[in-house]
Amino acid sequence: MTAKISRFLANDEPDTPCLVVDLDVIEGNYRALRRYLPVAQVYYAVKANPAAPVIDLLAGLGSCFDTASRAEIESVLEAGAGAERISFGNTIKKQRDIAWAYERGVRLFAFDSEAELEKLAVAAPGSKVFCRLLMNCEGADWPLSRKFGCDAQMAKDLLIQARDLGLDPYGISFHVGSQQTRLDQWEVAVGKTAMLFSALNEAGIELKMVNLGGGLPARYRDDVESVDRYATAIMDAMTRHFGNDLPQMIVEPGRSLVGDAGVIEAEVVLISRKSYDEDARWVYLDIGKFGGLAETMDESIKYRLETGRDGPTGPVILAGPTCDSADILYEKFQYQMPLSLKVGDKVRILAAGAYTTSYSAVNFNGFAPLKAYFV
Repeated sequence: MTAKISRFLANDEPDTPCLVVDLDVIEGNYRALRRYLPVAQVYYAVKANPAAPVIDLLAGLGSCFDTASRAEIESVLEAGAGAERISFGNTIKKQRDIAWAYERGVRLFAFDSEAELEKLAVAAPGSKVFCRLLMNCEGADWPLSRKFGCDAQMAKDLLIQARDLGLDPYGISFHVGSQQTRLDQWEVAVGKTAMLFSALNEAGIELKMVNLGGGLPARYRDDVESVDRYATAIMDAMTRHFGNDLPQMIVEPGRSLVGDAGVIEAEVVLISRKSYDEDARWVYLDIGKFGGLAETMDESIKYRLETGRDGPTGPVILAGPTCDSADILYEKFQYQMPLSLKVGDKVRILAAGAYTTSYSAVNFNGFAPLKAYFV
């Protein structure tokens, strides 16, 4: 909770639920990453928070952008960033969207399959392409599934095929999982990447770029290492496997730039018990999974909570307001909240600037999308 957010909530008293983002925190996080990892180009993962004020700020600071769709590319271009600062990083793209991006000057594209490569060869001839490696994401609070990436042998074959199709086989990407808590995971990923560089060099292809993906964390309930420790781990892995001949490096932060910058203010709608002898109270908020807290799925991301109440606490099950039984935030991992908590009290959900508004449903059960303010 920053002073700016606190003042805004106190003075403006916005209707809940709402997200309030302190743009100064985003700028500070961006500058810190540039300071500790200066050799890597920052490509902000727009999907984390695609709001115009966020994109405008980062465009002005010189950031590049990792985009997942035509709409995200349009947002970046509208912010004044040139197409040369855009990567179309989604490995699942319609051919007409590839062609649209290419017409507007985008020349950097991701892929992880033969069919995607063939689309790129037709719709974006001569472009720089990078192949995404499949990772197991061990240690990540929000691990990425087998939906993305391919194994090393397939990646090698596809990059050779990219050359044969007239594309520029530019590099390798990987993602060690979102909210990655283990520093050693970059060592594993970079090691696999370096072996691919060597294998492709023997095949006559000189790769030029390593896309280190995202994974840098925000500060939720559990302690995480500081950004300088992550930067050191990444650079140690790169120098260990590539020596002094470092390729171009890209990093795609999303959560680590915007997560800690946002606070959601919610309201307690109902407090109840399911039986007379049940110890845990059910606390229903006016925001749930469908209102922006989708990352509580499987209780993966555990947000820090604040209330205005003091005194003894007791176990609670937290749930959202919708008529859907899946809209339970935390049940297995039992939170403790003040026993004095009342219906109508405000609850503040900290480090909520990433993957909240962008996950918010349009009109599920008639609830409006999560409102956001930027200060």
